[in-house]
Amino acid sequence: MGLIFLLCLSAAQSAQGQTVPPAQPTQRPGSTPTPPVRYISPDPRDPVGPPPPGVQNKGQSRVPGASRLPVPDTLAPAGTVRRPGTTPTDTTGLLRGVAGDGDSVRVAARRQGAIETTIDYTAKDSIQFDVTNKVARLYNKASVEYGDTDLKAAFITVDYGNNTMTADGRRDTLTNRLLDRPVLKDKAGLYTASNIAYNFKSKKARVSDAVTTQGEGYVSASVIKRLPDGTINGLIGRYTTCNLEHPHFYIQAKNMKVIPGDKVVTGPFNLVIGDVPTPLGFLFGFFPTPTKSRGSGVIIPTFGQAADRGYFLTNGGYYFAPNDYIGVRLTGDIYAGNAQTWGGFGATADVSYLKRYTFQGNFNLRFSNRPGQQILTTDALTTSPVYLRPPDANSFWITWNHTPVPKPGGGRFSASVSAGTSSFNRINSLDARRLLSTQFTSSVSYSKQIRNSPVNYDIKLSQSQGTNGSMTFTLPDVSLGVARQYPYQWFGIEPGGKLGPFYEQFTIGYNLTARNEISNIVAPRTLANGLPLLGGTTAESTIPLNVNNLGKLLLNGRSGMQHAFNIGLGSYNVAKNFKLTPSFNYGEVWYAQRLDYRFSPVAQAVRIDTTYGFNRIYSYSTSASLNTTFYGTIIRKGNRKIQALRHKATPSLSYNFSPDFTNRSNVNPLGTSILTDERGLPLLRDQFNRPVSAGDVLNRYSFNNFNNFLYGTPGGARQSQLSFTMQNAVEMKVRNANDTTGTTPFNKSSLIEGLDFNIGYNFAADSLRLSPLGVNFRTQVAKKLNLNSNATFEPYQRDSQGRPINKYLFESSPRRLLRLATASLGATYSFNPASGTRKSTVPRAVAPTNDPTLGTVGPPNYYADYVDFEIPWELALTYAAGYTTSRVPRRPGGPSQPLLALHTIGGTGSVKLTPNLRLSGNFSYDLASQKFVYPNIVFYRDLHCWQITGNWVPFGTYKGYGITIAAKSSLLQDLKLNRNRNAQLQ
Repeated sequence: MGLIFLLCLSAAQSAQGQTVPPAQPTQRPGSTPTPPVRYISPDPRDPVGPPPPGVQNKGQSRVPGASRLPVPDTLAPAGTVRRPGTTPTDTTGLLRGVAGDGDSVRVAARRQGAIETTIDYTAKDSIQFDVTNKVARLYNKASVEYGDTDLKAAFITVDYGNNTMTADGRRDTLTNRLLDRPVLKDKAGLYTASNIAYNFKSKKARVSDAVTTQGEGYVSASVIKRLPDGTINGLIGRYTTCNLEHPHFYIQAKNMKVIPGDKVVTGPFNLVIGDVPTPLGFLFGFFPTPTKSRGSGVIIPTFGQAADRGYFLTNGGYYFAPNDYIGVRLTGDIYAGNAQTWGGFGATADVSYLKRYTFQGNFNLRFSNRPGQQILTTDALTTSPVYLRPPDANSFWITWNHTPVPKPGGGRFSASVSAGTSSFNRINSLDARRLLSTQFTSSVSYSKQIRNSPVNYDIKLSQSQGTNGSMTFTLPDVSLGVARQYPYQWFGIEPGGKLGPFYEQFTIGYNLTARNEISNIVAPRTLANGLPLLGGTTAESTIPLNVNNLGKLLLNGRSGMQHAFNIGLGSYNVAKNFKLTPSFNYGEVWYAQRLDYRFSPVAQAVRIDTTYGFNRIYSYSTSASLNTTFYGTIIRKGNRKIQALRHKATPSLSYNFSPDFTNRSNVNPLGTSILTDERGLPLLRDQFNRPVSAGDVLNRYSFNNFNNFLYGTPGGARQSQLSFTMQNAVEMKVRNANDTTGTTPFNKSSLIEGLDFNIGYNFAADSLRLSPLGVNFRTQVAKKLNLNSNATFEPYQRDSQGRPINKYLFESSPRRLLRLATASLGATYSFNPASGTRKSTVPRAVAPTNDPTLGTVGPPNYYADYVDFEIPWELALTYAAGYTTSRVPRRPGGPSQPLLALHTIGGTGSVKLTPNLRLSGNFSYDLASQKFVYPNIVFYRDLHCWQITGNWVPFGTYKGYGITIAAKSSLLQDLKLNRNRNAQLQ
């Protein structure tokens, strides 16, 4: 523990230049506000401490009850902020009587003694002058300003003959407390004491019971001597970061030396907590107090014990700040293991960078090496957690986020990377978002809008991976778009005229996308026509990611280019209230390879070969839509609370047509061209080993030269689709009881934001022409309750195997119109009001849509999660249910299927139990499987200059708890004690 006080902090916080507010009761004069309680990860391997340069609280936190507002930098180093009562520095030079070499006043104003400049003094009670002895005495709230030196006290004596100045406080006869303590401020810092003696000539000072501010800390001593260069020698000194007059803790040493703006050095010291000396200490102490906004230094490791890897030192290393824009944190972990096996190690590289008005970002690389077998066994009779076996000894994880500042006409380079070994987060993380996420995505992109041009382009490199080992790379993904163009402007045609309403609405838009995709998942090789395939398989396989399999990965890649032309033909009014909008679409897909099929008469199976060359597939379609909007309103007479109801309905009828593209020989070759030889003789034999010569039978076997390609095959069977959509919304007008001026007598409130129906009929289909009816419902009540529901209804009957047949349900007995096929319901309710003036109000634009603790997948913010104790409580509940009709009827006596395939309930919230104690947590319960999904409870205890953070997972594989007691100050960020007991840490 003594090493904690030996070395320096990784980085100091940036000074913001704000004025320090006056000290509160029981606080030291000129002290900074108490730092807020911050979220400390239960995993000691995660970085802690002050934020990187420029990083502040971004708003929405991953911790319930955490502050949504930016946290100001209140720990600015001393000397960079202007404290109350400080006299500004004179920049004219007239204060010292020097205006220039030729100034005749300079000779008359030249000082005659040791006093260099004017001494300004004031007192609330009285001032006595002893002219004979050259002494001035100031009583009650005395103040003396001498150049850069400012002295305030209850009683001050100025001796002009000896060039000295002494100051004393006033003893309260009732409480025996020393009031109006002397406070001396100069270039070296701020000093508070019971007695101060200062010499104008030698610049030396002797201070009794002194307290001086050095950076984030406070140095006190029974007697200190200040030298002319600002160096301080102290006797029986104390060092603390607590801003109270009677601090909660301090480091005590007999001898201490302070070099302002540089460091504090002590002899043998020990830690005192609550006035109780502890044996924790060391032979000497070293505490840096740099005046610069940032500094480099050693990061002290954290000591602990892992449940399966033994004792460890973690998160120790070095912080390097090469300039004001970059901060590099290099740390490592080491595990002792047992006598026979080493426990492994870990390494982390964290780089933060910021250039104001240009960009900011963070790069983090974590590597972990751990034994593949369990080296510390647990006793079955104990409650030791289960062992999490890693699939591989080595694992890593990379996160990179780069955010540029948008500029007009400039390109935008951004990155969001979260990738690594599939099992890394499950083995090496206790963060709920990373632990429970099954899919991670990464992307690096550059986009630009060409100035004075309708052309924009985007180049992206992306990657997605799942915890099951799947990995997909898109290298690259290029898109080029041309904004909507008006052809009549190309030919210099002036707008207007008889045909103007037609050709002025004629538009052309173009978009190009090109992708190259590489995946380690090999899709099953089967034919849809039922013929056997040489080398085919019905199950997918995975290619291990290593250098030796690079060729296999490239062969498994897919690439293509897609062109899309959108031709708008305008919009026209029909029958006054209807609007008709026709359009025409043309597209092409280009591939550099294709599949060729050959039939083997010996094996009676199909062989697939991949040939390379340019392949072009085109398609086109046309569409037209007819829509309108009508309203139904109910107005209530009189002075009613609900004044009116309005129903808004938007019906839309659209028609889409595309020709039959299935007969293209270069895309869908016929069975007669594959299953016959060069002379046209059949190669396929039936079950009796007889040649199948009927052409219509052979052509029933379909083939696709671009099966499972990137963009598929545009076009298909002939389509003549008529679709109908009805969108509904219901609003009400409510009288505003708070309106006293008459400007806003009513407020609008939404009852139903959307109740939509859609259905379609394909005239060109051979069967099952009517599509299922889709219903979508969504609404939001008072910005608290968010409801979303979807359902589909099928109109056709099913056979014994659950397949739809070409018979409507109303033709069956008993007659039915539709059958519920699928349905889902999602609800979220926030019990904390989103509007009002109460302290519990948390402003939100909409009701929360998910668990804020889980949030979206991304890197955790270790530096900007501060707990807000002003929020009394908040609670958000979520509910999700999903229903799917069983395709196969249940057999008598067979097992019953659950009614709801998806059925979960969850919640997150926090409550302030006391002014300094806050409890938060989240849970998710799967009602279908009757299991909890990683519930956890977190508590925060504010101890002024200290804090206690606890985390408890009561159920599941990762059950356990963790408690951390830590100092708030960023200077002593490594002064903490962890106690963990879960699947990874003890």
